[in-house]
Amino acid sequence: MGFIDPPTRHLFFTGKGGVGKTSLSTAAALTLADAGRQVLLVSTDAASNLDEMLGIELRNTPVPVPGAPGLSVLNIDPSQAAESYRLRVLAQMGARASAEELATVREQLSGACTTEIASFDEFSSLLAGGAEPWDHVVFDTAPTGHTLRLLSLPKAWTGFLDGNDRGASCLGPHSGLKMQEARFKAALEALSDATKTTVILVTRPDQGAIAEAARTSDELHALGLHNQRLVVNGVFHASERTDAVACAIEAWGQQALDAMPASLRALPQDRVPLRAFDTVGLPALRALLTAGAGPATSPPTPVPAPDEQLAGLDVLADELAADGHGLIMVMGKGGVGKTTVAAALALGLVQRGKTVHLSTTDPAAHLAGTLSADVPGLHVSRIDPKVETQRYIDKIMAARSPGLDAAGQALLLEDLQSPCTEEVAVFHAFSRIVSDARSAFVVLDTAPTGHSMLLMDATGAYHRQMTREFEGRATARVVTPLMRLQDAAYTKIILVTLPEATPVSQAAALQEDLRRARIEPYAWVLNKSVLAAGTRDPLLAARLAGERKQMERMAQGVAKRIFTLAWLTVPPIGQVELSKLVARRVQPSAAHA
Repeated sequence: MGFIDPPTRHLFFTGKGGVGKTSLSTAAALTLADAGRQVLLVSTDAASNLDEMLGIELRNTPVPVPGAPGLSVLNIDPSQAAESYRLRVLAQMGARASAEELATVREQLSGACTTEIASFDEFSSLLAGGAEPWDHVVFDTAPTGHTLRLLSLPKAWTGFLDGNDRGASCLGPHSGLKMQEARFKAALEALSDATKTTVILVTRPDQGAIAEAARTSDELHALGLHNQRLVVNGVFHASERTDAVACAIEAWGQQALDAMPASLRALPQDRVPLRAFDTVGLPALRALLTAGAGPATSPPTPVPAPDEQLAGLDVLADELAADGHGLIMVMGKGGVGKTTVAAALALGLVQRGKTVHLSTTDPAAHLAGTLSADVPGLHVSRIDPKVETQRYIDKIMAARSPGLDAAGQALLLEDLQSPCTEEVAVFHAFSRIVSDARSAFVVLDTAPTGHSMLLMDATGAYHRQMTREFEGRATARVVTPLMRLQDAAYTKIILVTLPEATPVSQAAALQEDLRRARIEPYAWVLNKSVLAAGTRDPLLAARLAGERKQMERMAQGVAKRIFTLAWLTVPPIGQVELSKLVARRVQPSAAHA
């Protein structure tokens, strides 16, 4: 594969959720290690599935991978990174700091902003010389929106620090940020150096994934990251020409490739075929980038499909409409079809006579392209980080400026121009949308899991702050966004997954994270089920045994309530196709592996 022949020291794999970044980055790292290189594989995704893929426990420090000499893996865990950052800042205050001062600073450093900058601090250290023992550092990044935010931070923080001698208030003391200024500049230089860093844009033969790769490429060029390559993963060619499902998958993919934007087509390109095996375990990962049928395995033991006939999205829409109003949050790993499910459910509620606000917290914002039409009774919006940040700055300046002189106003504006302000602004916008569900339906298409959990962390931090401030006061009961999310009568959480081992495991992990916050998911949606669609193609049929196992796993206790959406021969894009998903029952049909 051209993207590792020859490799630069830093390899960044990025792209839309679900395109195979983790599989390809891990396979690339393994290939380099097998060639005798010392390789560090780093995940910047808070919802990483590297642990399941490699069969090891991920840590915030490098862990050698058994069976792969020369390969170590590290996960930048946001919570651990934030705690390490807090301890470093507190240590700088010295023994003279009072207990009250230490408590105040720790409180300042308890928000989502600190989590972001701490994760970035870990990330930048690897670019700025902190990974010297390794020949190559391979980054398996979070889905595009979150990754673009991460890659923009070296430039953002370097520019902010150049004109700020005080440090940002949201990060606590001046030294907590300024001490890293040289590191941030070194990280920016490494990212911009084509001899050191390659960005591998991963996509699938899918219209949405290719469009996002093109947008990402343009934004990376604007950030100064010009050494880019394109990898098209999961290219499928039907071998059973009478199989309507297989032929539709191939045709859909070819149409997307034919329509690839010229700017993306101009990049050096590699294509990886769709494999019949899950990329879990070293044998499968080694086979991913090599020609052949895949790792040697014993013939799969047939697993019966669950006895229960799974209901379709039409049944789910009926249930949701019965409540009259409320918040419906569609969550899951990147690439599982959250936007499709959210848009379909919103249309289903409109069909049932409801007024609906459909919005997204995803920085990559796919809603407009998925819906592609104005629908009476449906208001579509987006929490745009840039727009919300400016709105928040304007609001704070208007509220506080009257009591400040010109110098004070200038200092306040400087502080608000910190990159941290974006996190605060997005949370405030999220809170407004959550409260809108008191009198109408709000369907929220969330960002991929890792980014959404950071938003949930901010929600929890705000809840703790409010309960402390109002504790003991004889006032009306305070209702925070977290309390609304915990209210099962107010909020319905829909977890979307694919019928594959890793997406199901990640959805189960997300469910446990939500439960720890006392938020109980309402239902799961199993999307893109080839088993439900039916196929005779040998390659697709080889994948069906694994799909049956995942359906059985879900039905036996992982998910309380399951709805299914078959793989569709026509892309679910636009009002007409999306409406079909909620206007008729989608029944699983018999299929044979």
